Amino acid sequence: MDTVIDREAIAATYERIRPHVRRTPIVEVDLADFGLESRPVVFKLEFLQHTGTFKPRGALASLLSRPVPGAGVVAASGGNHGLAVAFAARKVGTKATIFVPSVSAATKRQRIQALGAELVISGERYNDALLASKDFAARTGALEIHAYDQPGTLLGQGTVGIEVEEQCAPNGLDTLLVAVGGGGLIGGMAAYFEGRTRLVAVEPRLAPTLFRAREAGRPVDAEAGGIAADSLAPRQIGELMFPIAQRFVEKAVLVEDHAIRESQRALWRVLRVAAEPGGATAFAALLSGVYKPAPGERVGVVLCGANTDAVSF
Repeated sequence: MDTVIDREAIAATYERIRPHVRRTPIVEVDLADFGLESRPVVFKLEFLQHTGTFKPRGALASLLSRPVPGAGVVAASGGNHGLAVAFAARKVGTKATIFVPSVSAATKRQRIQALGAELVISGERYNDALLASKDFAARTGALEIHAYDQPGTLLGQGTVGIEVEEQCAPNGLDTLLVAVGGGGLIGGMAAYFEGRTRLVAVEPRLAPTLFRAREAGRPVDAEAGGIAADSLAPRQIGELMFPIAQRFVEKAVLVEDHAIRESQRALWRVLRVAAEPGGATAFAALLSGVYKPAPGERVGVVLCGANTDAVSF
Protein backbone atom coordinates (compact mmCIF):
# COMPACT_ATOMS: atom_id res chain seq x y z
CA MET A 1 0.00 0.00 0.00
CA ASP A 2 1.29 3.47 -0.86
CA THR A 3 2.46 5.60 2.05
CA VAL A 4 0.22 8.58 2.68
CA ILE A 5 2.13 11.86 3.07
CA ASP A 6 -0.12 14.17 5.06
CA ARG A 7 -0.39 16.08 8.31
CA GLU A 8 -1.35 13.04 10.40
CA ALA A 9 1.48 10.89 9.04
CA ILE A 10 4.01 13.67 9.60
CA ALA A 11 2.86 14.05 13.21
CA ALA A 12 3.30 10.29 13.75
CA THR A 13 6.76 10.48 12.17
CA TYR A 14 7.71 13.31 14.52
CA GLU A 15 6.94 11.13 17.52
CA ARG A 16 9.19 8.43 16.06
CA ILE A 17 12.21 10.64 15.38
CA ARG A 18 11.78 13.19 18.19
CA PRO A 19 14.22 11.43 20.57
CA HIS A 20 16.97 11.63 17.95
CA VAL A 21 16.63 15.16 16.52
CA ARG A 22 17.00 18.66 17.89
CA ARG A 23 14.04 20.98 18.18
CA THR A 24 15.79 23.89 16.48
CA PRO A 25 14.97 27.42 17.66
CA ILE A 26 13.49 30.42 15.92
CA VAL A 27 14.66 34.00 16.21
CA GLU A 28 12.79 37.17 15.26
CA VAL A 29 14.90 39.89 13.65
CA ASP A 30 14.09 43.37 12.33
CA LEU A 31 14.85 43.58 8.61
CA ALA A 32 16.14 47.11 9.28
CA ASP A 33 19.24 45.38 10.64
CA PHE A 34 19.87 44.21 7.05
CA GLY A 35 19.32 47.65 5.52
CA LEU A 36 15.72 46.91 4.47
CA GLU A 37 12.47 48.56 5.47
CA SER A 38 11.76 47.89 9.12
CA ARG A 39 9.56 44.83 9.67
CA PRO A 40 9.97 41.61 11.64
CA VAL A 41 11.10 38.37 10.04
CA VAL A 42 11.27 35.00 11.76
CA PHE A 43 14.24 32.75 11.02
CA LYS A 44 13.93 29.02 11.67
CA LEU A 45 17.48 28.04 12.62
CA GLU A 46 17.42 24.55 11.15
CA PHE A 47 21.17 24.69 10.48
CA LEU A 48 21.50 23.95 14.21
CA GLN A 49 20.15 20.45 13.52
CA HIS A 50 22.55 17.53 13.84
CA THR A 51 25.05 17.55 10.94
CA GLY A 52 24.26 21.19 10.11
CA THR A 53 21.06 20.78 8.05
CA PHE A 54 17.44 19.58 8.31
CA LYS A 55 18.27 16.31 6.57
CA PRO A 56 18.69 13.97 9.57
CA ARG A 57 14.92 14.22 10.05
CA GLY A 58 14.25 12.47 6.75
CA ALA A 59 17.15 10.05 7.06
CA LEU A 60 16.02 8.92 10.50
CA ALA A 61 12.40 8.65 9.39
CA SER A 62 13.47 6.37 6.54
CA LEU A 63 15.73 4.20 8.68
CA LEU A 64 13.32 3.85 11.61
CA SER A 65 10.37 2.88 9.43
CA ARG A 66 11.94 0.07 7.39
CA PRO A 67 13.98 -3.07 8.13
CA VAL A 68 17.67 -2.55 7.41
CA PRO A 69 19.49 -5.44 5.65
CA GLY A 70 22.88 -6.74 6.62
CA ALA A 71 24.44 -4.76 3.75
CA GLY A 72 23.42 -1.56 5.52
CA VAL A 73 22.25 1.57 3.77
CA VAL A 74 23.39 3.49 0.71
CA ALA A 75 22.74 7.05 -0.37
CA ALA A 76 23.73 9.52 -3.06
CA SER A 77 24.30 13.09 -1.98
CA GLY A 78 25.89 16.40 -2.76
CA GLY A 79 27.08 16.19 0.84
CA ASN A 80 24.36 17.16 3.31
CA HIS A 81 22.12 14.13 2.82
CA GLY A 82 25.19 11.91 3.01
CA LEU A 83 26.07 13.44 6.35
CA ALA A 84 22.52 12.85 7.55
CA VAL A 85 22.47 9.21 6.46
CA ALA A 86 25.88 8.58 8.00
CA PHE A 87 24.63 10.14 11.25
CA ALA A 88 21.38 8.15 11.22
CA ALA A 89 23.16 4.91 10.39
CA ARG A 90 25.52 5.36 13.33
CA LYS A 91 22.49 6.05 15.56
CA VAL A 92 20.86 2.73 14.67
CA GLY A 93 24.09 0.77 14.48
CA THR A 94 24.30 -0.07 10.79
CA LYS A 95 26.87 0.67 8.10
CA ALA A 96 26.45 3.34 5.45
CA THR A 97 27.97 3.80 2.00
CA ILE A 98 27.70 7.32 0.61
CA PHE A 99 28.24 8.27 -3.04
CA VAL A 100 29.05 11.91 -3.72
CA PRO A 101 29.95 13.81 -6.90
CA SER A 102 33.24 15.63 -7.30
CA VAL A 103 31.42 18.97 -6.85
CA SER A 104 30.72 18.13 -3.20
CA ALA A 105 32.57 20.29 -0.69
CA ALA A 106 35.68 18.82 0.89
CA THR A 107 34.47 19.68 4.38
CA LYS A 108 31.30 17.63 3.83
CA ARG A 109 33.27 14.65 2.54
CA GLN A 110 35.56 14.73 5.55
CA ARG A 111 32.66 14.86 7.99
CA ILE A 112 30.89 11.94 6.27
CA GLN A 113 33.98 9.83 6.77
CA ALA A 114 34.35 11.04 10.36
CA LEU A 115 30.87 9.68 11.06
CA GLY A 116 32.10 6.22 10.05
CA ALA A 117 30.56 5.91 6.59
CA GLU A 118 32.35 4.63 3.50
CA LEU A 119 32.68 7.50 1.01
CA VAL A 120 32.77 6.97 -2.76
CA ILE A 121 33.32 9.86 -5.18
CA SER A 122 31.49 9.19 -8.44
CA GLY A 123 30.98 11.60 -11.33
CA GLU A 124 30.71 15.35 -11.46
CA ARG A 125 27.07 15.98 -10.43
CA TYR A 126 24.47 14.53 -8.09
CA ASN A 127 22.81 12.41 -10.78
CA ASP A 128 26.11 10.65 -11.49
CA ALA A 129 26.42 9.71 -7.83
CA LEU A 130 22.75 8.64 -7.75
CA LEU A 131 23.22 6.18 -10.62
CA ALA A 132 26.30 4.73 -8.95
CA SER A 133 24.46 4.33 -5.65
CA LYS A 134 21.59 2.50 -7.37
CA ASP A 135 24.05 0.11 -8.97
CA PHE A 136 25.63 -0.51 -5.56
CA ALA A 137 22.21 -1.22 -4.02
CA ALA A 138 21.37 -3.68 -6.80
CA ARG A 139 24.68 -5.52 -6.34
CA THR A 140 24.76 -5.65 -2.55
CA GLY A 141 21.16 -5.45 -1.34
CA ALA A 142 21.84 -2.28 0.66
CA LEU A 143 18.79 -0.19 1.55
CA GLU A 144 18.54 2.99 -0.53
CA ILE A 145 17.86 6.20 1.39
CA HIS A 146 16.91 8.80 -1.21
CA ALA A 147 17.75 12.44 -0.59
CA TYR A 148 14.29 13.75 -1.44
CA ASP A 149 12.10 11.36 -3.45
CA GLN A 150 11.05 8.82 -0.83
CA PRO A 151 8.03 8.85 1.53
CA GLY A 152 10.16 8.61 4.67
CA THR A 153 12.28 11.54 3.58
CA LEU A 154 9.26 13.76 2.94
CA LEU A 155 7.59 12.74 6.19
CA GLY A 156 10.73 13.49 8.17
CA GLN A 157 11.42 16.86 6.55
CA GLY A 158 7.78 17.83 7.09
CA THR A 159 8.40 17.79 10.85
CA VAL A 160 10.11 21.18 10.47
CA GLY A 161 6.59 22.49 9.84
CA ILE A 162 5.34 21.12 13.17
CA GLU A 163 8.00 23.02 15.07
CA VAL A 164 7.49 26.27 13.14
CA GLU A 165 3.73 26.12 13.75
CA GLU A 166 4.16 25.53 17.47
CA GLN A 167 6.95 28.08 17.90
CA CYS A 168 5.10 30.86 16.04
CA ALA A 169 1.77 30.36 17.82
CA PRO A 170 -0.67 31.96 18.45
CA ASN A 171 -0.46 34.36 15.50
CA GLY A 172 1.49 32.10 13.19
CA LEU A 173 3.11 33.13 9.92
CA ASP A 174 1.47 34.16 6.68
CA THR A 175 4.38 33.09 4.48
CA LEU A 176 7.45 30.86 4.72
CA LEU A 177 10.35 31.11 2.27
CA VAL A 178 12.05 27.75 1.72
CA ALA A 179 15.06 26.88 -0.45
CA VAL A 180 14.48 24.06 -2.94
CA GLY A 181 16.77 21.47 -4.49
CA GLY A 182 14.98 18.15 -4.93
CA GLY A 183 12.03 19.44 -2.94
CA GLY A 184 12.01 17.14 0.08
CA LEU A 185 11.88 19.96 2.63
CA ILE A 186 9.26 22.14 1.00
CA GLY A 187 7.28 19.08 -0.12
CA GLY A 188 7.10 17.71 3.41
CA MET A 189 6.26 21.11 4.89
CA ALA A 190 3.59 21.70 2.23
CA ALA A 191 2.00 18.36 3.08
CA TYR A 192 1.94 19.38 6.73
CA PHE A 193 0.61 22.92 6.33
CA GLU A 194 -1.92 22.03 3.60
CA GLY A 195 -2.19 25.67 2.55
CA ARG A 196 -2.67 27.12 6.05
CA THR A 197 0.67 28.89 5.68
CA ARG A 198 1.72 30.21 2.28
CA LEU A 199 4.92 28.56 1.03
CA VAL A 200 7.26 30.22 -1.47
CA ALA A 201 9.98 28.11 -3.07
CA VAL A 202 13.30 29.84 -3.64
CA GLU A 203 15.80 28.39 -6.11
CA PRO A 204 19.07 29.50 -7.69
CA ARG A 205 18.50 30.70 -11.23
CA LEU A 206 21.16 28.22 -12.33
CA ALA A 207 19.32 25.27 -10.69
CA PRO A 208 15.57 25.91 -11.22
CA THR A 209 14.15 22.40 -10.72
CA LEU A 210 10.72 23.28 -9.30
CA PHE A 211 10.42 26.41 -11.42
CA ARG A 212 10.93 24.40 -14.63
CA ALA A 213 8.56 21.67 -13.45
CA ARG A 214 5.82 24.21 -12.76
CA GLU A 215 6.29 25.66 -16.23
CA ALA A 216 6.04 22.21 -17.84
CA GLY A 217 3.36 20.80 -15.56
CA ARG A 218 5.58 17.85 -14.61
CA PRO A 219 9.14 17.15 -13.40
CA VAL A 220 11.57 17.88 -16.23
CA ASP A 221 15.33 18.19 -16.56
CA ALA A 222 16.66 21.57 -15.44
CA GLU A 223 20.02 23.28 -15.28
CA ALA A 224 22.18 22.03 -12.40
CA GLY A 225 24.84 24.64 -11.72
CA GLY A 226 25.69 27.67 -9.64
CA ILE A 227 27.30 28.23 -6.25
CA ALA A 228 24.74 26.05 -4.44
CA ALA A 229 25.22 23.09 -6.79
CA ASP A 230 26.36 20.75 -4.01
CA SER A 231 22.99 21.05 -2.23
CA LEU A 232 20.38 22.56 -4.58
CA ALA A 233 21.06 21.12 -8.02
CA PRO A 234 19.51 17.74 -8.81
CA ARG A 235 18.48 17.35 -12.43
CA GLN A 236 14.75 17.06 -11.63
CA ILE A 237 12.38 17.88 -8.81
CA GLY A 238 11.08 14.87 -6.88
CA GLU A 239 8.17 12.93 -8.38
CA LEU A 240 6.53 12.46 -4.97
CA MET A 241 6.65 16.09 -3.94
CA PHE A 242 5.51 17.60 -7.23
CA PRO A 243 1.75 17.00 -6.89
CA ILE A 244 1.98 18.25 -3.29
CA ALA A 245 3.74 21.39 -4.53
CA GLN A 246 1.12 21.92 -7.23
CA ARG A 247 -1.55 22.03 -4.53
CA PHE A 248 0.16 23.78 -1.66
CA VAL A 249 3.23 25.77 -2.82
CA GLU A 250 2.11 29.21 -3.94
CA LYS A 251 5.00 29.98 -6.28
CA ALA A 252 8.65 29.45 -7.08
CA VAL A 253 11.05 32.37 -7.44
CA LEU A 254 14.62 32.46 -8.72
CA VAL A 255 17.62 34.24 -7.24
CA GLU A 256 20.99 35.00 -8.79
CA ASP A 257 24.24 33.60 -7.44
CA HIS A 258 25.43 37.08 -6.45
CA ALA A 259 22.26 37.52 -4.36
CA ILE A 260 22.94 34.22 -2.59
CA ARG A 261 26.48 35.33 -1.85
CA GLU A 262 25.21 38.66 -0.50
CA SER A 263 22.73 36.78 1.66
CA GLN A 264 25.62 34.77 3.12
CA ARG A 265 27.50 37.98 3.85
CA ALA A 266 24.48 39.63 5.45
CA LEU A 267 23.65 36.65 7.66
CA TRP A 268 27.25 36.57 8.86
CA ARG A 269 27.43 40.33 9.38
CA VAL A 270 24.15 40.65 11.32
CA LEU A 271 23.63 37.27 13.00
CA ARG A 272 27.10 35.69 12.83
CA VAL A 273 25.50 32.79 10.98
CA ALA A 274 27.91 31.08 8.56
CA ALA A 275 25.31 29.76 6.11
CA GLU A 276 26.34 27.67 3.14
CA PRO A 277 24.99 28.89 -0.23
CA GLY A 278 21.99 26.54 -0.11
CA GLY A 279 21.26 27.63 3.45
CA ALA A 280 21.28 31.31 2.48
CA THR A 281 19.19 30.94 -0.68
CA ALA A 282 15.74 31.44 0.84
CA PHE A 283 16.75 34.68 2.56
CA ALA A 284 18.32 35.90 -0.70
CA ALA A 285 14.81 36.27 -2.14
CA LEU A 286 13.83 38.64 0.65
CA LEU A 287 17.13 40.51 0.79
CA SER A 288 17.31 41.08 -2.98
CA GLY A 289 13.66 42.07 -3.36
CA VAL A 290 12.75 39.08 -5.53
CA TYR A 291 10.07 38.42 -2.91
CA LYS A 292 8.33 41.54 -1.60
CA PRO A 293 6.02 40.99 1.39
CA ALA A 294 2.71 42.83 1.53
CA PRO A 295 2.14 45.37 4.31
CA GLY A 296 1.55 43.54 7.57
CA GLU A 297 2.51 40.15 6.13
CA ARG A 298 4.15 37.90 8.72
CA VAL A 299 7.13 36.28 7.02
CA GLY A 300 9.44 33.46 8.02
CA VAL A 301 12.58 32.05 6.42
CA VAL A 302 14.05 28.58 6.90
CA LEU A 303 17.83 28.83 7.25
CA CYS A 304 18.43 25.22 6.32
CA GLY A 305 22.18 24.61 6.16
CA ALA A 306 25.53 25.82 7.46
CA ASN A 307 28.05 23.25 6.26
CA THR A 308 30.82 25.60 5.23
CA ASP A 309 34.26 26.40 6.53
CA ALA A 310 34.06 29.94 5.16
CA VAL A 311 33.21 32.73 7.60
CA SER A 312 34.34 35.67 5.48
CA PHE A 313 32.17 36.11 2.42
